[in-house]
Amino acid sequence: MSKALFFILLFWCPLVFSQEGGVIPEDSTELKLIPEAGETEQRTDTIQVQDEIQVQDEIQVPDAIQVPDAIQVQDEIQVQDEIQVQNQLQEEEQERPMVQYSPDFEFNDGLFANFESVKENRPIPPARIVTDEDLFDRTFYEKITQLKEIVIYDENGVKKVLLTENIWGYSRNGILYINVGSAFHRISFMGSISHFVATVTTYNPNYYDPYAYNPYYSNSYYYNRYSMPQSNVGSTDLRQYLLDFDSGDIMEYDTEAVEVLLMKDPELSDEFHSLSNRKKKQMKFVYIRLYNEKHPLQFPAD
Repeated sequence: MSKALFFILLFWCPLVFSQEGGVIPEDSTELKLIPEAGETEQRTDTIQVQDEIQVQDEIQVPDAIQVPDAIQVQDEIQVQDEIQVQNQLQEEEQERPMVQYSPDFEFNDGLFANFESVKENRPIPPARIVTDEDLFDRTFYEKITQLKEIVIYDENGVKKVLLTENIWGYSRNGILYINVGSAFHRISFMGSISHFVATVTTYNPNYYDPYAYNPYYSNSYYYNRYSMPQSNVGSTDLRQYLLDFDSGDIMEYDTEAVEVLLMKDPELSDEFHSLSNRKKKQMKFVYIRLYNEKHPLQFPAD
């Protein structure tokens, strides 16, 4: 009886498990659960939704949007570097010793290629000028400035050619000479507003020579009032100029130029402006001296 009951239970238990949807695992140490069809579809839908959300997030934050931030950071770094360099230059200028100009001041001898080199008192020394002329000749600069071109060696030892007409000037024996009218002239009165005299040759295109040479009549000059031949003869004038040592501008020495230069000092400008025209012509050089006394010219000490 007991044996018959055991065989009945052994046959009936698998039927019960199969009807309830359970599966007896082959291995008792591992239990595998088989989800229902509805749960599988729901889980698949959930995974698909999560993938779509992740794709949308990646689309909403592309790399192209992050690029401007990197560019902006680089621009800010570049601006900060430029500001730092400017501050360093300003500090160097403030720390650089300066000396006030006086009649005892001497410029370094050499060629000044531009006005900035004049303000820095850093000319091209004679030793770097390529020439056969004697460097110790008193007329050395007069001779080399008669040439159209001057060959030099720069600070790096590279040979360069300078057009004489573009050279600002030169210094000889500590005295400054400026290039005006294709000639070099000494600056006799130095200051923030400097004064010098220059010989300038001008040609009048409307001038004609009534005794111009006539090729049709040998050994004779023929007056032709109809053709009005042009003359190559120029007139040489002695003119006065002003040099603004702040900007490097060169102006003719007249009342208008003095008024413009004095605008940088409101007090002197108002005084000069209140004078009559006749008084302005008489007092213009006096006010230049007053301006230079209030605004002394300075150069680097080294």
